[in-house]
Amino acid sequence: MPALGSQRRLLGSLNCTPPATLPFTLAPNRTGPQCLEVSIPDGLFLSLGLVSLVENVLVVAAIAKNRNPHSPMYYFICCLAVSDLLVSVSNVLETAVMLLLEAGVLATQAAVVQQLDNVIDVLICGSMVSSLCFLGAIAVDRYISIFYALRYHSVVTLPRAWRIIAAIWVASILTSLLFITYYNHKVILLCLVGLFIAMLALMAVLYVHMLARACQHARGIARLQKRQRPIHQGFGLKGAATLTILLGVFFLCWGPFFLHLSLIVLCPQHPTCGCIFKNFNLFLALIICNTIVDPLIYAFRSQELRKTLQEVLQCSW
Repeated sequence: MPALGSQRRLLGSLNCTPPATLPFTLAPNRTGPQCLEVSIPDGLFLSLGLVSLVENVLVVAAIAKNRNPHSPMYYFICCLAVSDLLVSVSNVLETAVMLLLEAGVLATQAAVVQQLDNVIDVLICGSMVSSLCFLGAIAVDRYISIFYALRYHSVVTLPRAWRIIAAIWVASILTSLLFITYYNHKVILLCLVGLFIAMLALMAVLYVHMLARACQHARGIARLQKRQRPIHQGFGLKGAATLTILLGVFFLCWGPFFLHLSLIVLCPQHPTCGCIFKNFNLFLALIICNTIVDPLIYAFRSQELRKTLQEVLQCSW
């Protein structure tokens, strides 16, 4: 991704300088104030990627072993885990190849490195787009299961779920190919930013509506039991906390990366924007952190999947 993060381009590893030893450095800026640059060690990238890799492999293994035939939700969660898995694998692969090139262990021609770099960039971009789309699909699935509970299995059928999954993967691959081919076109960057804003708005509207319905249901139960205040307050606080964590993690982990893309379009030469561009590696690290948190939010909260995961870990196939 040449326009986005030259710090992590493989070609840059053929002629690179040693990274800064301090995690926080003040980068000089001749036309403005000093910039706070957060240096992410390659070892941290590898560690985060490996943790995400193991975690999402466990999610896929648990869902594959569970094979629950009546809930398409598990297929969406599995695809989200696969997307997060690809995000972590691509970043681990890129970091490993960069380290090998810097150490002189891997000697190859620049053309080969260019092709490998393009493949990894397509993998990274496609997995990011699919991850965003499956987060939105899970939100829609949960919304339908709450507001159209009696019709859920007739609305969200397995054939429809498979068609949605196939469409998301195809769209992600095509988007990544377009993005890598036309990375220097502002329209492509704006489309990616628009996708993030659309997914954020979709998730916020659906989950807030679900929380409001849940609180309304809790008030109804409280009136029947004549204990309106304690039940409603407790349930409302718990639901608000869950919603805050869900949307907060999504925004904090993905927001900086898409802010980076937006500033490339809006102010590519401005000194202040240049300070933000220097922290591109930090933004990638946050996305990898999101791939670690996703299984905790969407998969491991299910008692059924936790039980299956225990069986997987005990090797009782």
